[in-house]
Amino acid sequence: MTKIVCDPDSGRVLGMGIVGSGAGELIAEGVLAIEMGAVAADLDMTIHPHPTLSETVMESAAVIFGQSTHLYRPPKKQAHENVKGEG
Repeated sequence: MTKIVCDPDSGRVLGMGIVGSGAGELIAEGVLAIEMGAVAADLDMTIHPHPTLSETVMESAAVIFGQSTHLYRPPKKQAHENVKGEG
């Protein structure tokens, strides 16, 4: 699991949490992002090779913009109108 913490106004990366296999290798990207003052869009637009664990960083950034391809989003329920009418 990879989580990006960023400022909601500027998008600047403030932190990153990573757990699981390879977390020690992946955290370096978060450290660099914080050091260089990167914004979430920088991580989202960075090319990450597929299939690799580093894609979790890109996907986490994409979640911020509602564009993650690997996050399940259940369909929104639509309000049903009363077709027959009341009374």
